[in-house]
Amino acid sequence: MAILKPFTGLRPPVEIAKDVASKPYDVIDSDEARVEAKGNPYSLLHIVKPEIDCPPETGEYDQIVYDTAKRNFEKFCSNGWLVPDNKECLYIYALIRNGKRQYGVLGGACVEDFDNQVIREHELTRKDKEDDRTMHIETTNANLEPVYFTYRAVPLIDEIVASYTNKNTPVYDFTADDGVGHQLWVIDDMNLIERIVNLFKKVPNTYVADGHHRSAAAVRVAKNKRNANPDHTGNEEYNYFMAIHFPDSQLSIIDYNRVVKDLNGLDEKDFLEKLREVFIVEEKGKEMYKPDRPHNFSLYLGGNWYSLTAREEICNDDDPIDCLDVALLSEFVLDKILDIKDLRTDKRIDFVGGVRGLGELKKRVDSGEMQAAFAMYPVTMKQLMDIADTGNIMPPKTTWFDPKPRSGLVIHLLDRP
Repeated sequence: MAILKPFTGLRPPVEIAKDVASKPYDVIDSDEARVEAKGNPYSLLHIVKPEIDCPPETGEYDQIVYDTAKRNFEKFCSNGWLVPDNKECLYIYALIRNGKRQYGVLGGACVEDFDNQVIREHELTRKDKEDDRTMHIETTNANLEPVYFTYRAVPLIDEIVASYTNKNTPVYDFTADDGVGHQLWVIDDMNLIERIVNLFKKVPNTYVADGHHRSAAAVRVAKNKRNANPDHTGNEEYNYFMAIHFPDSQLSIIDYNRVVKDLNGLDEKDFLEKLREVFIVEEKGKEMYKPDRPHNFSLYLGGNWYSLTAREEICNDDDPIDCLDVALLSEFVLDKILDIKDLRTDKRIDFVGGVRGLGELKKRVDSGEMQAAFAMYPVTMKQLMDIADTGNIMPPKTTWFDPKPRSGLVIHLLDRP
């Protein structure tokens, strides 16, 4: 059953909380982070994207990047921009967009729950990204950003969360520049904490919705610390990592799209002809086209949009993996036509979250950086959980959850303060 542990979080003072809170490290690139953090010394981007404070020629994974993260983290703490709570707590995090709210319980998840299959994953990680987050956690000795979990909704947990948030004022309550509202409540009542912890003991499984690299890195760090500690007991704080647990009934998955650098030596005409062997191809012209059903894709190529509908003979809707649109695209286009075999390592492909819209796909192709873009219909929560429950793995970068929590409102130290 799921282990949920209260911990003594580091948090920013209320008056600078909005300035500290940043987008997660993996949703913006370094250039975007520099722009976003410009003129804001409080932004957590100085720690989670520390290359923004390094010389322009610095490589993303150079040692100086991690050293800068550590130095900036220590600066935040010494300046009083991050302050520890005076006791172990649980936290409730609410996200609000367009009037829709979702509430998650933030606490410590146990790394051993990966080994015993209580925490389940649906995606493989990319080695370079996992190595990066491992180094970042080890250097700062902290989980600076929460992993995004989901679980099958438990009505009693929902009732407790609703009751607490209705009766108590959040310690943080602000709307970010993108229009998403963020609220955080601190639960320090040990009787209520024990009640919530015991309810989670009855949750059979939790699922990594977003943050596979962060969670995989947390497990690696815990194992490294355990192996280096001759007095390891299993109760050390490094055995836990920070996660927000959102019930599945409140979540939305949006599309996660692909852009490719080249057509594997094909010209546009020949590429379209090969696509017609496995898809019904319809030209849509200059107007952006968004897939409106499963097994339907959009393609942006040569300044035009196309609808691609998978032919019936390539669809296997009886198989939980083969029926996924990302699997169809991977096998019949990326692999067989473009010779992109490994989505985790191939540098000819990149991934774009649907929150950026089709305009981002168009921009990256029109700029000449990429040659073609594919947009897909999103997977469902049921598909995600069914795949994880059967021990299967989705292709990388299959799901995009939105809205996302901001980083910096709570931080988990791997040693008790």
